[in-house]
Amino acid sequence: MKKVQFTETVLRDANQSLMATRLPYADYEPILDAMDKAGYYSVECWGGATFDSCLRYLGEDPWERLRNIRKNMPNTRLQMLLRGQNLLGYKHYHDDVVEKFVELSIKNGIDVIRIFDALNDFRNIKTALEATKKYATPKTVASGCISYTQSPVHTVEKYVEMCKELKTMGFDTICLKDMAGTMSPYEAESLIKGIKDGVGDMPLILHTHCTTGMAYMTILKAIESGVDVIDTATSCFSNGTSQPATESLFYALQQYGYPMDLKEDVINKVNDFFKPVKQKYIDNGTLSPKSMGTDAQALVYKVPGGMLSNMIANLKDMGAMDKFDEALAEIPSVRKDLGYPPLVTPLSQMVGNQAVVNVLMGERYKQISNEIKNYFKGEYGIAPGPVSQELQDKILGAGGQPTDCRIEDAKRTGEEFQKAKEALGDLARSEEDLMSYICFPDQAMKFLKDRKAKEENVATYTIEEA
Repeated sequence: MKKVQFTETVLRDANQSLMATRLPYADYEPILDAMDKAGYYSVECWGGATFDSCLRYLGEDPWERLRNIRKNMPNTRLQMLLRGQNLLGYKHYHDDVVEKFVELSIKNGIDVIRIFDALNDFRNIKTALEATKKYATPKTVASGCISYTQSPVHTVEKYVEMCKELKTMGFDTICLKDMAGTMSPYEAESLIKGIKDGVGDMPLILHTHCTTGMAYMTILKAIESGVDVIDTATSCFSNGTSQPATESLFYALQQYGYPMDLKEDVINKVNDFFKPVKQKYIDNGTLSPKSMGTDAQALVYKVPGGMLSNMIANLKDMGAMDKFDEALAEIPSVRKDLGYPPLVTPLSQMVGNQAVVNVLMGERYKQISNEIKNYFKGEYGIAPGPVSQELQDKILGAGGQPTDCRIEDAKRTGEEFQKAKEALGDLARSEEDLMSYICFPDQAMKFLKDRKAKEENVATYTIEEA
């Protein structure tokens, strides 16, 4: 039997899916040394929503967080999720910005860059791949990612062709990202066997969620069918909208005789550490019981864990949790109108937010977000299937058609960096500060001002004390 390897997600997707990425670095720093000895294929610790959440909610420098994780986990591959031309934000960035972001990510400690595009429009991941190869270290892995979903326009044949394209592009591994946990065991078997026939021995990774209750069955069938690496979460942060449990799958696969590198005593120690951390966030309401259960209705709604936890948080903020079920039921209709995009960031937020607005306004598309308008203009890439002609006419005018709005005329201009330097002045001390501002200008500006104020207060206090 071939070896099965594990990517541990508790530092990123597990807590993003269960509690909207509100886990501060200080809460897990003491366990990093132990995690470094666990034998994981990689630890997903950065990217996704962590960057935004650090600046917006946690008062942390995301780059400093990454450097600290690297310092405390020198022997483990550190992994991030990158949204291709969107980086970690919600719009396309110039090629020079994408390249610099990848360069800085590798410089600050990232080894595995999992790159995806929400629409599986691979033009939008080409620059990030090229930059990964350009700045690669001997440990760097470029992982091409497919956003998995089911719809009339998504077939096994289509996915196999996508994987062949990723291999041709030069990726080192391929990841199937089942963000809503809707892949069934049957679908996993036919899909993975088809992909393995198409790309040979290229390492294949499966990322799924327990949202619908099928993840354990799907992962076991996927391993039988040839998957090499699985994404799991330490058990107290597993299940619900998160990934399946690391320890449980280790136990089951061990009995089947699969070779694995995990050290059982260490992964149990990791879980023991996170138990009180989880309880703290249950007690203060950050971790909602809705995120921890199984919802087979997600097989209809195709809603990923992070999208669900954010939707719950937003409805709570608006005092509109009574509209939750109605908003959930509206999501498939909005998705169909947009041509069946996979529900993954930023499309998941766009579709989810529009569904909420439709319900709260009492009229579909009475108010349309700028992001949805830009989607119909073509700014995010090519829709997987036909969009609603009625909605397109409403946004673009009768007979209006999308154009290829991808940034092709502003390659490596330095324009964004110059604007950032002018806006930040002496607040920016590094390229990383500039990059934070380019990605999230309002949040980065506030964070950098607060950082300066705190340092000045500390300096004043020290002088007066002396």
